[in-house]
Amino acid sequence: MPRSGAEARRRLQQAALELYRERGFDQTTTAEIAARAGVNERTFFRHFPDKREVLFDGEADLRAALIEAVAEAPDDLQPVEILLWAFRKVERILEDNRPFAEPRMEVIAATPALRERDSAKAASLTDAVAEALRQRDVADRLARLAAQTGWAAFHQAAQAWIDDPAQQSLDAHLLQAFDDLRTLYAADLLTKAPALHEP
Repeated sequence: MPRSGAEARRRLQQAALELYRERGFDQTTTAEIAARAGVNERTFFRHFPDKREVLFDGEADLRAALIEAVAEAPDDLQPVEILLWAFRKVERILEDNRPFAEPRMEVIAATPALRERDSAKAASLTDAVAEALRQRDVADRLARLAAQTGWAAFHQAAQAWIDDPAQQSLDAHLLQAFDDLRTLYAADLLTKAPALHEP
């Protein structure tokens, strides 16, 4: 039996991930997760409200760290640069959890209910980041656009980091993703865009 709450939580997460990969999310019960972790089902529900949330533990910590980092970013940065600065501040949270992150992403990708929950979590986190930008007096429409595009770049960097056979750091992938974002935003590309006309 796990001796501490933190240890029980970690074992429940690992057990859930193993079972989801072996049997599939839909075929796994909370009782089976608890049994694999060496605890009872009541202990499972002390830590997680349902079997989906096992895979999203840490989201609240990431949200709080991001909001704090946005608030602390240097005053002379533009909104997207604020987000790059903030993401670099919190990337350690993901790096420390890499052994769990890769199989977790595989399970989510294979499970519609988890993809739906993942999308909802991402939308909520994006809203929180946009609000943090607004607290820095960034205009609402710019805050929302920066949060959405910044989160997309961060998500792309995280996926590339997981998939990278060369095992470059998350920071390297994050810098690359935001460099790509700057390329998309480049003024010379926009001025060359053909005008759109009504048919």
